[in-house]
Amino acid sequence: MSWQIRIEHSTGYRYASPVVSSYNEVRIIPQTGDRQLTLEAMVRTEPAASTYRYWDYWGTQVTAFDLHTPHTELIVTGRSVVQTSPAPQRPVDVPSWDQLTDESLADQFVEFVRPTASTPEHPELLAAARELAAAHSSPADFVPAVGDWVREKLSYQPGTTEVRTSAVEAWQQGVGVCQDFAHLALVLMRAAGVPARYVSGYQHPSAEAEVGETVSGQSHAWVEAWLGDWWGYDPTNGVPAGEQHVLVARGRDYHDVPPMLGVYSGGTSTSLGVTVAVTRLG
Repeated sequence: MSWQIRIEHSTGYRYASPVVSSYNEVRIIPQTGDRQLTLEAMVRTEPAASTYRYWDYWGTQVTAFDLHTPHTELIVTGRSVVQTSPAPQRPVDVPSWDQLTDESLADQFVEFVRPTASTPEHPELLAAARELAAAHSSPADFVPAVGDWVREKLSYQPGTTEVRTSAVEAWQQGVGVCQDFAHLALVLMRAAGVPARYVSGYQHPSAEAEVGETVSGQSHAWVEAWLGDWWGYDPTNGVPAGEQHVLVARGRDYHDVPPMLGVYSGGTSTSLGVTVAVTRLG
């Protein structure tokens, strides 16, 4: 059954001395696609600023703004209403392992099979990917198996990693958050020749959510694997991406999809934190 979800996302910063100018990009507006429809979306800033929108190389809608009035705090709030779809069935008619390693396919998806700074190659992870692939005749079975492997190696523990932590560093520490689970899954999928991309968005925390109840949600990350078509899978929770997932952005890794990015002239900044409130409307 489809859901209708309202999301309110607020990010704030405080500065040690007045900022005289800043230039910012925000990626918090959910996408509209074949499995998701964005019904309403807005981004508001305090201090107020004129905003404009564009789509980046990866197909993400970006809200950009700059401020030239001195300020000591900046708060960016996004509000959206999205209709989501149930998780699709695991693909059945998928390319074989031999087809996935065909040069023309690798060339088509080159950006999603190559390592990145956040998803680097590592000989032990390459060996693990090959072992998992050899144990599964279909790439469609391999993807959930990667999720199982990642959850065996990582314990979910907020505050133990940061946005610059690579998949290898999180794996070596044995702890991480959804970003690290997604990055580590991408390393294994790409090492086995499965094109895979990073997805950022939101997740409603309860499958039994009451209509009209507002709860604390979270920014979330998962992956999409190309199995003849893109299929979303959440390695942190071990489930396909479904009605509780709200997609905002896709890319090679986190650094293609940061929720907020900017430069400014002024004093050092302190984060006021990020809050996400989600409400199931239907």
